[in-house]
Amino acid sequence: MQSTEKVLDTAADVTAETGNTIMGSLTGFFNSIQEGVGQYGLKIVGGIVALIIGLWIVKMIMKAIKKGFDKSKVDHTLKPFLVTLVNFLLKVLLFISIAGIVGIPTATFAALLAAVGLAIGGAFNGSLGHMAAGVMLLVFRPFKVGDLIETGGKLGFVKEISVFVTILETFQNKTEIIPNGAITAGTITNLTTIGNLRVDMPFGIQYGSDIEKAKKIVLDVMQEDDKVMQDPAPRVAVNNLGPNGVELLALPYSTCDDYWDVYWDTRQRIVEALGKANYDAPLPQRIVTMKS
Repeated sequence: MQSTEKVLDTAADVTAETGNTIMGSLTGFFNSIQEGVGQYGLKIVGGIVALIIGLWIVKMIMKAIKKGFDKSKVDHTLKPFLVTLVNFLLKVLLFISIAGIVGIPTATFAALLAAVGLAIGGAFNGSLGHMAAGVMLLVFRPFKVGDLIETGGKLGFVKEISVFVTILETFQNKTEIIPNGAITAGTITNLTTIGNLRVDMPFGIQYGSDIEKAKKIVLDVMQEDDKVMQDPAPRVAVNNLGPNGVELLALPYSTCDDYWDVYWDTRQRIVEALGKANYDAPLPQRIVTMKS
């Protein structure tokens, strides 16, 4: 009987000791959590507050920079690139500062950014090529915003040159978004560099017609057209002696904006003026000889 009581007492003591150990461990665990939350919670809250304030400050700085660019003589081509670059650098500096506030070592955060950069670079290998091409376009400047260019079979006015793409607006009011890599890999024809374009207009008259009179009629039409530039002066020349008639070539010059007006409207006026002067278009002819 006494032996049984001793066993029960021993079991009770072990149970009590185990309970105390578990309670002590749980208390220490919860105290550690509470200390950790108290220590890092304030840093996290401070980091969030600093992030919100920092983003607002960056926004204000970017507004001031954009206003400064608008008032300055910075090329319109460079403005979007510079704004994007400054915005990116300011946000990188902000996130590095936030990491310091939260308690992340700056070296660790920089290594993390480098790793993320490498991962993004591997995923967007082609896009990085377009970015490099965009930097080349902005540095060497084969064209600028507002120029009329032809590239990759697309003809239009340059509306924007960004880091990755160039945006063209065509004469049909279409917006063409072309990757910069495709532009630098091909031929770029800048139609605005000189400031005017020559519009070649071939037309023909029949053999035996008065060539000088026809040339004067066409030249008068171009000289009276307000869309045709008079400096350089337009001219009319004999282009070829075709199988059916004399091929003439009208050579008016126009601004880039008026190119299609001259191409279509002036051509129509030339045709109408030649028709009123009884110049018929050359038709296929055959000479048939009879042998006796």
